[in-house]
Amino acid sequence: MSDFPHMRRLAATALAFALVGCASAPAPVFWTGFRDHPHGYLSKDSAPNAAAFLSPPPQAGSLREQDDIAVYRATRALKDTPRWAQARADNEIETPSAPRVFDEALGIRFTPERMPVLTRLLGRMLGDLETIQTPAKRGFVRPRPFVTEPAETCIAPEPWLAASGSYPSGHSALGWAWALVLSEMAPDRADEILARGLAYGESRAICGVHYASDVEAGRIVGAALFARLKADPAFQADFEVARRELVEARQASR
Repeated sequence: MSDFPHMRRLAATALAFALVGCASAPAPVFWTGFRDHPHGYLSKDSAPNAAAFLSPPPQAGSLREQDDIAVYRATRALKDTPRWAQARADNEIETPSAPRVFDEALGIRFTPERMPVLTRLLGRMLGDLETIQTPAKRGFVRPRPFVTEPAETCIAPEPWLAASGSYPSGHSALGWAWALVLSEMAPDRADEILARGLAYGESRAICGVHYASDVEAGRIVGAALFARLKADPAFQADFEVARRELVEARQASR
């Protein structure tokens, strides 16, 4: 009996040290933008090459190009509407909080600090996308719509954007790839997630920085990206941890 108070003191001391350890645990460190963005999972040699599997953009004067131009002109009328504002917000793609575009679809707030492995997984996918799509953008060299026919865009285009290729759309590719990842992690919300992934790509045409066919090609690239990553062991390992993070975050919000 005389040892019992001593054991209680030891337990209390151990708990105190555990709480101090938890309180002093460092917060996850994330990147801030393009310059310190994490690299992808795939090497250049192991990644798909969009220039090898994508069809070329519509030929000049073709019906498909005429349709692209018609969509571009028609969507200029969306300026100052809620959909225009959403397209502007959907321009964000590089920061850790960019996947918050799926908040409503997921039914929770995407918080990087709460889901660090998922945040980094989605961020690294942008690095892989650059590897996959760059040969196509540089090979096809399609001018962006606001360069060919100057008009209002939802963002002020920087010089690098005007100089970069329009085909395929990188935002559309990543938005669709993210949607495929998240819909597999939260299958009960798949319809909402996939719809939001499509809308994220459509925002690029509404914004006026891509043609509609650029968006469609981007989704093909996004699907190819996701398919290849599913065969990568490092991605598979992170996917399982990230999935548990998302499941736990969703459970905690109920």
